[in-house]
Amino acid sequence: MTKIGYLRVSTQEQRPDRQIEGLRNRCDYLYMETLSAVSPRRPIFETVIERLGPGDTLVVWDLDRAFRSVLDAVTQAERLRQKGIEFQIANLEIDTATPAGMLVYTVMSAFAEFERRLLVQRTKEGLAAARRRGTRLGRPPKLDDAQLDQARQRLSSENETTASIAKEFGVAPWTLTRSLRRQCAKPLPLGP
Repeated sequence: MTKIGYLRVSTQEQRPDRQIEGLRNRCDYLYMETLSAVSPRRPIFETVIERLGPGDTLVVWDLDRAFRSVLDAVTQAERLRQKGIEFQIANLEIDTATPAGMLVYTVMSAFAEFERRLLVQRTKEGLAAARRRGTRLGRPPKLDDAQLDQARQRLSSENETTASIAKEFGVAPWTLTRSLRRQCAKPLPLGP
């Protein structure tokens, strides 16, 4: 009867410390995966599921660390149950081996998906509001308008190359070319 812990972080910058601390004393083995929850394939998760056998237990710290949606969570829990594998969510003390645990698990899965969808919706609304206010999103430009005007002048009147001007400004030639195109595409300000 082996207990295998599955941990997941979305990016290399995310720290799994909380999950490791929560699962270390509960599990015989820990497997960690670094990828988004919505990734179509989760190779480490698939390896963990293959390794589990009847009488074993899959343990995760949080529900959203293992499953993409309510349907995924309930489907996986049912597959595990049919193979004789128990499933536990450590921070909620939920054990799907019991009818009450399965009920709580199903309800918690629904709430977790609802929370994730709300977060996505709020993020989209916040980005749209920022755009309406005229806030520039993304990375700041590497070249300002004055540098682009100077580059355009030099390219049209002198025997200079995009590569030499880009090197002088400390950017790649493609960055200069793309920035010049963007500047041309900007709408002109309307006068009073």
